[in-house]
Amino acid sequence: MASTTHVPERSCIGCREKAPRAQFLRLARGADGQLMVDVRAVMPGRGAWIHPDSACLALAERKRAFGRALRTSGSPDVAPVRDWIASHEAGRAEHDAPVPHGTGRIDSKGG
Repeated sequence: MASTTHVPERSCIGCREKAPRAQFLRLARGADGQLMVDVRAVMPGRGAWIHPDSACLALAERKRAFGRALRTSGSPDVAPVRDWIASHEAGRAEHDAPVPHGTGRIDSKGG
């Protein structure tokens, strides 16, 4: 009998797509009720999951999904989440940027 490994799935509060938990960013309310990014996904309490993408953040804001997902009245301030996603996307763009020709990189043949 072949065993399969269980991969936890979550739904994005923005686009509502299901995906493995590792592809999401967890959001939680802090002790003061402020929305916080839970990068390690270990903060206590109810959490919400979102793709670390500005498009999903915009959808979640437009749908007012944060208050519903966290079961709070009103809509929390999403500035910390917006800042985290912006810095994450900037770092990803910097990492994925193509290297211009002649910048000193050496190929496998030493030249």
